[in-house]
This record gives sequence, structure tokens and C-alpha cells, in this order.
Amino acid sequence: MRIVNTAKAVKKPLMPKKEIAKRYVLFIISLFFSGLGVAFTKIGGLGVSPISSLANVLNIRFSSISIGIWLVVTNFMLVLLQKAILRRQFKPIQLLQIPLSALFGYFTDLGVIIVSPIPVNTYATQIVMVVIGSVVLGFGITLAVTASVIMNAGESVVQILSDKLGISFGTIKIVFDVCYVAFSAIVSAILFGGAVYGIREGTLIVAALTGVVVKIFVKLVAPINKFLQ
Repeated sequence: MRIVNTAKAVKKPLMPKKEIAKRYVLFIISLFFSGLGVAFTKIGGLGVSPISSLANVLNIRFSSISIGIWLVVTNFMLVLLQKAILRRQFKPIQLLQIPLSALFGYFTDLGVIIVSPIPVNTYATQIVMVVIGSVVLGFGITLAVTASVIMNAGESVVQILSDKLGISFGTIKIVFDVCYVAFSAIVSAILFGGAVYGIREGTLIVAALTGVVVKIFVKLVAPINKFLQ
């Protein structure tokens, strides 16, 4: 929650260009780890993170199009949703989410190539893949939070709704994830004649573990802030 002293607003000094460059480099690195995390869960076959669930469903139905490309498409839809909610308040800098989403999609497809050779022959192995994916994804999210330059499309929608409705980010995040997964399940049912694919127990595991992992990594990567300055 942002607290602004309207009686005596203080302008923050502009961030040095060198620091901005470092933060964007860190954000790009975060996209690689986030994409790799999604790849682990994708290959695990038990479902991906909530925000990637729609892309996963579409990839299963239209397999000729990679999950990375579907992530770009679904993230673009989320940017359009932001525009629809904010209208004239939508800031042009938020359009950076589009090329950054494209980079995230590329890293996800690269991650799938890297992870695919790992044999996943048992249910236990699938669970391990989901757990590893959750940890890697959590690390990527932590780096993105540390970079503090721009939110990804999904989190931006949550922040906008939080600001508009006056409800905490965490609460809106939970509701948004549940609604997004439910929407993905409906899309799956439409595409597969009533069957739900791409959303399983792994989706719940990722949703539950990622937040815990981020809390742990935030403390571990704290020294990076000194390097960014």
C-alpha cells in the first residue's frame, strides 16, 4: 500500500541512469529464472503457475504454438485489460510490459528445451519437478521485486485493482489467481469437450510454495541492493 503525505509531498530524486540500467539487467535475469521455473512445472505435467495456466491450456490444445508464444499472447491480453480499467490513466511506460513479456516467453521456451531431456517417468518425479519449478520461479520473482522497475502484466492488473478497490494487494492477488485459473478451466472445458487439461494439483503446489520461497529469497538476495546503487 502506498502512503502519500498530501500536506507535504516530497519529490524523490531521479534515479541515476547507471542504476536504472543495472535494475533492468537484473529484471531481465529475473525473467530467465521465472521462465525456467515455468518450464520445470510444464515438463512436470501436473500444472503450471496460476498466471501461466491459460497459456498452458492453449498450448496443450494448439501444440504447434509454443507455451512461450501463448504466454506473450495472454500477457498482451492482460495489458489490454489494464488499459480498459485505467483508460486515460494508463501510462505509456506500462507498454514496456509487452516486449518484456515477449522476452519472458522466449526464456520459457528456452527453459523447456533445457529441461525436456530430464526423464519424468513417475508421479514422484513429477512432484519434484513442480517443487523445483516453484523454487526457481520464486527466485525469479524475488529478483524482479529487487529490481523494482516494472511489474509483470499479471501483477500490474492486481495492483491496479487493489488501488481502485482499496483492498490489499495480497487479497486481490489470491482472488485474481483463483478467477484466472477458473477462467482457464472454462476455456479448457470448451476446447476439450468438457475435460480440464493443464490445471492440476501442481498448480496449487506452485501457488502455495512460490510465496514462501519469495519470502526466504528476499532476505538472501538483500545484498544485491548495494550493487544496484
